[in-house]
Amino acid sequence: MEYRHLGASGLRVPVLSFGAGTFGGSGPLFGAWGNTDAGEARRLVDICLEAGVNLFDTADVYSAGASEEVLGQAIRGRRDGVLISTKTALPMGEGPQDWGTSPARLIRATEDALRRLGTDYIDLLQLHAFDASTPVEEVLSTLDLLVASGKIRYTGVSNFSGWELMKSLAAAERLGYPRYVAHQVYYSLAGRDYEWELMPLGADQGVGALVWSPLAWGRLTGKIRRGEPLPKASRLHETAQYGPPVNEEKLYDIIEVLDAIADETGRTVPQIAINWLLGRPTVSSVIIGARNEEQLRQNLGAVGWNLSKEQIERLDAVSAVTAPYPYFPYRRQEGFARLNPPIV
Repeated sequence: MEYRHLGASGLRVPVLSFGAGTFGGSGPLFGAWGNTDAGEARRLVDICLEAGVNLFDTADVYSAGASEEVLGQAIRGRRDGVLISTKTALPMGEGPQDWGTSPARLIRATEDALRRLGTDYIDLLQLHAFDASTPVEEVLSTLDLLVASGKIRYTGVSNFSGWELMKSLAAAERLGYPRYVAHQVYYSLAGRDYEWELMPLGADQGVGALVWSPLAWGRLTGKIRRGEPLPKASRLHETAQYGPPVNEEKLYDIIEVLDAIADETGRTVPQIAINWLLGRPTVSSVIIGARNEEQLRQNLGAVGWNLSKEQIERLDAVSAVTAPYPYFPYRRQEGFARLNPPIV
């Protein structure tokens, strides 16, 4: 397993990390992902640790805290050998203090997460969404207190826009608070919007990407083909409306190139899709999920080998889309491109 620094921090993370969204799954979204109990979760954690995957990602909103509880049970007795990432900000109830990142909410959410996880510290706490109703200075000062108290080690965000992240980083720099070192983002061959603004920001500011849904919400599993109905077992029947939108024709073009490269390499479609991501700038770790041991072992096979330059170029070409304004001139016009060369 390869390890990389998480952004510009001193924290080293494996290039593959495990997403615990399937743990204790309930409800229309997370129940469709999976409902792994503590015993099976412990087995999946065993397999991860054997492969060198020691970073486990969850969130308080995953099945109303059940994911954190099951993960806590699965790592019991080996806390020092794992890294825990969790997230908070999204609603956990109907009360005024049950959502957002106000000081009261952040402190209580952290205490609740520590209790559910059965630990006294969280390696990486990420804000699951930007809370426009709370000044960033209040958010940062509260996170600073939590870091100083030893309850969290590093901080990050998830699903922020460029201006939201940069505003927070600038305030942290100005006030001397800990800077965000991670941004958990959607990024896949079928969804490359991360590249327009957030990737250059991450490269410039030392913020590492933790990639969620690298298989485009289950569309790059190798089971979906042009002109064929969705497999009966696909979770897309129940969850497509919750996930990132895709251009279906573009998706099928990508899948056909993935199929061809799978034939050339003897690798699976998911392994190729994940391996492509590992070669992208600013990516610190790709979060993989699995409902069972077979899926997990297959995804772990995405590391330890490399696509050829020619194969990467084919994947780049088939998945490319026109950048939105104001980014497209920098990719189309020589004068703009000279001022802002591509990130490599």
